[in-house]
Amino acid sequence: QLQLVESGGGLVQPGGSLRLSCAASGFTLDAYSIGWFRQAPGKEREGISCISSRDGNTYYADSVKGRFTVSRDNAKNTVYLQMNSLRPEDTAVYYCAASPRDYCSGYESTFGSWGQGTQVTVSS
Repeated sequence: QLQLVESGGGLVQPGGSLRLSCAASGFTLDAYSIGWFRQAPGKEREGISCISSRDGNTYYADSVKGRFTVSRDNAKNTVYLQMNSLRPEDTAVYYCAASPRDYCSGYESTFGSWGQGTQVTVSS
């Protein structure tokens, strides 16, 4: 059974940093492209980053480009999202999801396995 578990969320002040982890069990993470998504209260879920399994290419939404970095540690079967220069508008529940495609698709429906989410709150 494919399972993803996010961790690393919490409360941080504006300008601060957090690193989210997405740990996989039941499958080898490097065979999947991994996306990070977030959903703020009252808003639709948005895709913010992705790392492909084919070549490790990374993609970022304009809202996080230059501030967030996605990486993977295949030995630990884990993908990370390093978030720097956090802003109040980054407050959301963050999810990771796995796609069997070897490239990052722009379609959320291609991500079939999802974690339970971790809360990130940016506030002073």
